[in-house]
This record gives sequence, structure tokens and C-alpha cells, in this order.
Amino acid sequence: MKLGLSSYSLVREMKEGRMSILDVVQWAADEGCEHIEIVPAGFDIHESGMPEKIRDKASSAGLSISNYAVNANFDPFDSEAFEEEIARMKRQVDIARRLGSAHMRHDVAWRRDADMRTLAGEVEGLAEACRRIADYAAEFGIATSMENHGFYLQGSDRIQYLIGKVGRERFGLTMDIGNFLCGDEDPVIAVKRNVHLATMIHLKDFYVRPANADPGEGFFQSAGGRYLRGAIFGHGDIDVREVLRCLKAKDYTGYVSLEFEGMEDSIRGSRIGLANARAFLQEG
Repeated sequence: MKLGLSSYSLVREMKEGRMSILDVVQWAADEGCEHIEIVPAGFDIHESGMPEKIRDKASSAGLSISNYAVNANFDPFDSEAFEEEIARMKRQVDIARRLGSAHMRHDVAWRRDADMRTLAGEVEGLAEACRRIADYAAEFGIATSMENHGFYLQGSDRIQYLIGKVGRERFGLTMDIGNFLCGDEDPVIAVKRNVHLATMIHLKDFYVRPANADPGEGFFQSAGGRYLRGAIFGHGDIDVREVLRCLKAKDYTGYVSLEFEGMEDSIRGSRIGLANARAFLQEG
């Protein structure tokens, strides 16, 4: 497995002006990362020449750009907005190409209160959007993926249902091991169920508290009401060692990207998380 960093891990540093995206790329290289995942948050990807600047900086620092991860929402949209969102995602594919990334993740839909009956009525439209973007990206040798993200498409069955409907070999899953908790799935079991679809892995950890014990500020609720808060990788309640053992047992050899979302200082949290991930990967 190739360990790297999601630029989102240091989004606070960028938003508060302490680092630029080029500084983040260099920081990842200095911390021994093999790659960096670019998330256009905390900086303006549309600034003149920015994708090329990031591409060249990563190359000079000895990093590959593993993935370009962007927000999208194809639900619920009228036909005009649906087409506009597909067109916007095709422009994002163009940015991924300029970055030199062979992978791009886009979201599909966000909704907290929709059951499987709703998805069954909407899946064809969602699959069409993903299919059209995947086909466009394939022209440039770029593979696209969804993420278990946004509640509506967070659970294993829903992920597999949609990917099956899309029916494209080069459309898979950016699998975030922590996000399964947002849908109240056990991350270890969910990773085992979905690793065959994964084109990219996000390493994340959460603190988990029961629904009847509100811990206060900093936590959000899962679909079932449990309280979650981002943690330094290895400090939270996910059995991250077992998750990594599962990935190795399933012969996953692709990119794994630390995504730190904790309340701690983001540089320190990212550094500790990378060190823990590296140590755990070396364990039996």
C-alpha cells in the first residue's frame, strides 16, 4: 500500500493563511508520504495555472497525485440543474487531467432522511450521471469513483447497488473507513464487504459515543443518532489495526490517504496519524 495525505487534513492551515496548497504538498513530502490527494478546499483551484503549479510542485517533491476529490450532488435536481451538474463535473475532470491525476472522486447525492425505496426510484438517474462522467474521464485515462459519503449513499448495500447500476469497470469506490460509522456500520465488516470495489482508501478515525449521552460541542450525529467526532488516526474508537489487516488480507496494494478531521492542531494530528498508519501497516 502507498501511504499519503489528503490535502483536506491541513485545510485549516490553508484557510487561516499559515500554509498554501504548495506548502501542504511540500509538508507531505517532508513527512515521508508517497503521494498526495488534492481536495479543492482552503485554496482556489481555479486560480490561473494552479493545477499545473500543484502538479509541478508534487513532481519536484517526489510525490504522485493520487486522487482529485470534489463535491457533487445529483439529487434532487430538475433536468436543467442535473445537466449543469454533469457539465460541472466534466470541467472537474479537466482539472484532474491538468493535475496529472489518474483518479477523480466525486460525490453523488446528500440526504439524511431517504430510505431504500427512495433510492430505488432515483438510482437510474444517479447512475446515469456517474456513467456519463466516467465515460468522459475514460477518454483521458482517468478512473472515477464515488465515496461512502453524504448519508444517502453511505451504507454498503447502497454503494454496491449504485456501482452495479453504473456498470463501468473504471468507476469504483473511494472507501473512507470512518464514514461507514455515519451510517452506523461496523467499519471492519464494511471494509471487508467493499474492498473489492475500492480504487482509493481514506484512513480516518472517530470517537463514538451513544445516542443517549450527548458529549457536547464538536460532535455530530450518525444516521442512527450516535455521536461522532473526528480523532487522530489510532486514537479513536475504530479498530484501525484490524481494518489495515483486512486490507492486507484482501491484497489491496493501492493508495491509502490519511484524512485528518479532528479538533486537535491539524499539523500535529496529521503527523501523528501518518506515523501511526505507517507503524500499523508494518505490524503483522
